[in-house]
Amino acid sequence: QVRLVESGGGLVQPGGSLRLSCAASGNIFSPNVMGWYRQAPGKQREFVALSPSRGMTNYADSVKGRFTLSRDDVKNTVYLQMNSLKPEDTAVYLCNVRVYRGSIWDDYWGQGTQVTVSS
Repeated sequence: QVRLVESGGGLVQPGGSLRLSCAASGNIFSPNVMGWYRQAPGKQREFVALSPSRGMTNYADSVKGRFTLSRDDVKNTVYLQMNSLKPEDTAVYLCNVRVYRGSIWDDYWGQGTQVTVSS
């Protein structure tokens, strides 16, 4: 079983920065995909960034050039460095890990951490 715990959210002014962390524990087998999603009140959950392996990342167009995802496979932790934050970045940010087991896979989600960008 897998448990994900996010941290690092908070209140920040426009143009500021935050670094989110997601610590995974349990049966984290390889290969796996680690990523971040976000959901604002009344909105659908949307993709932010993911990493299918160390050194490889994909980003949503809305955050490309501002956010950087990294992963530490020894610590089973994924990070999201968020720079040049905008009010529209305000949302609950959720960590996701997709663990592959042979020909099948399982998705795991954290509880989320609140990010509020406001002056």
